[in-house]
Amino acid sequence: MTPFRETLRGIVGITACNLLFLVNDTLVKLANSELPLGELLFIRGLFASLLLVPIVIWTGAHRQLKRLWSLAILLRLLAEICGSVLFLIALFQIPIANANAILQVVPLMVTACAAIFLGDQVGWKRWLAIGVGLIGVLIVVRPGFAGFNAFSLVALASMVFITLRDMTTRMMPRNLPALLVALATAVAVGLIGPVLSLASGEVWVLPSANGMALLVGSAVFLIGGYLTAVDFMRHGDIAVIAPFRYSVVVWAILVGFVVWGEVPDLLMLVGTTIIIATGIYTFHRERRLARIVAESDIDI
Repeated sequence: MTPFRETLRGIVGITACNLLFLVNDTLVKLANSELPLGELLFIRGLFASLLLVPIVIWTGAHRQLKRLWSLAILLRLLAEICGSVLFLIALFQIPIANANAILQVVPLMVTACAAIFLGDQVGWKRWLAIGVGLIGVLIVVRPGFAGFNAFSLVALASMVFITLRDMTTRMMPRNLPALLVALATAVAVGLIGPVLSLASGEVWVLPSANGMALLVGSAVFLIGGYLTAVDFMRHGDIAVIAPFRYSVVVWAILVGFVVWGEVPDLLMLVGTTIIIATGIYTFHRERRLARIVAESDIDI
């Protein structure tokens, strides 16, 4: 059984990762009102890279650059590029509630892949926790069929790549610096921006001071998301950590209130309560199991 301390670190990591990526998505969505997607990706990637390079050099992580040339890293970068681009394309075209609803298939996909390909043990109680959490998410977002269109399929396709990203993260050497992976990801996703613009015929514009500020802030939170995305997949059982991905809905309610003044209604509060209860149940169950295992070892 995975030590509870490892699982706890994974839970904290995925919860923080959800918040960091959500703030990044919020800033990107605000910046998209004046900047096309390709330009936005390039400028954000440039800022993120410029922030990361001195940190990577200062920590000495650059000495391990050659280790990035591996199948797991290359697959992860490809998955990150495809997942990010597809999700943002969908996010700008369909209601955010519908995009969030589609996003919640990731815990189920990651757990299934971990059980099939990595041999993780997933009991019925863990599957139940994931399923109940998904019900809570659907109560919160209440996606309407009117909001679903061809771009919903684009969002669903991005979930496949996000799942691949998480699985290949699990396959990477644990001693490979997360800073190095974050830098490689920022560069790869940033460089796809000009390619995307050329392919779609986007016209780049001079960003305003407000737009630049949004992208700098986005880059900061993106770096945090990249780092925690690597960290949480390296610690704990995936099936235990997966339900905590639903915490993004709780963060979304808070961000919606702070940024857009959105006040949650009764159903939103009910769904949020279910999500939180699922997380608390999973947390206490794993802690109790860890205590039982520890006591049995002492008895032996």
